Amino acid sequence: MLHSTPHYSVYGRLAVEIHPDRSSMGRAAARAVAAYLQSTISRYGEARVIFACAPSQNELYEALIDPALCGAVVDWSRITAFHMDDYVGLTAAHSQSFRYYLQEHFLKHVSIGKFHPLPAEEQDAAKVCERYSALLREKPIDLICLGIGENGHIAFNDPPVADFADPHLVKVVELDHECRQQQVNDGCFPTLDEVPSHAFTLTAPVFRQAKRLSIHVPGERKAAAVKATLEGPVSTACPASILRLHSEATLYVDSAAASHLSAR
Repeated sequence: MLHSTPHYSVYGRLAVEIHPDRSSMGRAAARAVAAYLQSTISRYGEARVIFACAPSQNELYEALIDPALCGAVVDWSRITAFHMDDYVGLTAAHSQSFRYYLQEHFLKHVSIGKFHPLPAEEQDAAKVCERYSALLREKPIDLICLGIGENGHIAFNDPPVADFADPHLVKVVELDHECRQQQVNDGCFPTLDEVPSHAFTLTAPVFRQAKRLSIHVPGERKAAAVKATLEGPVSTACPASILRLHSEATLYVDSAAASHLSAR
C-alpha cells in the first residue's frame, strides 16, 4: 500500500495519515504538534506533554525543534514535560537510558519549562511509581507523543502485561522477548542479553485519558503492528489497538509501515 503523496483515512475514531517517507511523516506530525501546543498555551498558559523515547521519534523531534520545519515558534518555557518509560536500574547518564535519548534528541535543543524524569535507578521502585503517578495526576495531560512497538506495545505495555483498565498509572513490568529483540533491531543494544529485562512504564489509562495523542510509526518492521492496530480486534493482544477508541488522536506512518494494510 504505497503512496507518493499523503493519504488520509479514519479507523474507528483514529485519524491516520500515510506519508511517502519518514522525513515527510515527521514534518507533518511536528507541524500538527506545534500548532496544538501553541493553541493550548494560548488558551491555558501552559501545556503538559509526555514524550516517547525511541528511534521512531527521531524525525518528529528533528522537525519539532526547528521552527522552519514545524512552522511555528513554540514557547517551550510553558511546557511541562514527562517521558513514558525507562529501564530499571539505568541512570540518566547511561547512553541506553530513555532519559539520555530524550536529552540528546530533544531537551537540550529547547528551553523546556520543566522536565520530570523517571528516576529508574532508584532502589525503591514502588516509591518511584507512586511519586511519578502523583505528578501525572496534578493536572490533565494535554498531549502524548508516542510510537507503537513491533509487538503492538505502547510505552512498555507489552501484550502479556497490558491492561486497558489498569488501576496503576505507573508500574514496573517484565519485557517480553519480542520487545527486547526490537531494542536490538533498533540498534539500541548490540545483543539481546544486554537488553534489560524490566522497565518502568506508564500504563494504558494514561494514554486513554490524555487530551490528544500524536502517534509516529515509521518502517517496514512496524507494518504488522500497524495492521493489527488498525484492522485487528481491540484487544491487549495488540495493546495499540486501544488507540482506535481515542477521539483526539492521529497516527502518522510512512509507506513502509502502511505496506500491510488492506487497500481502502
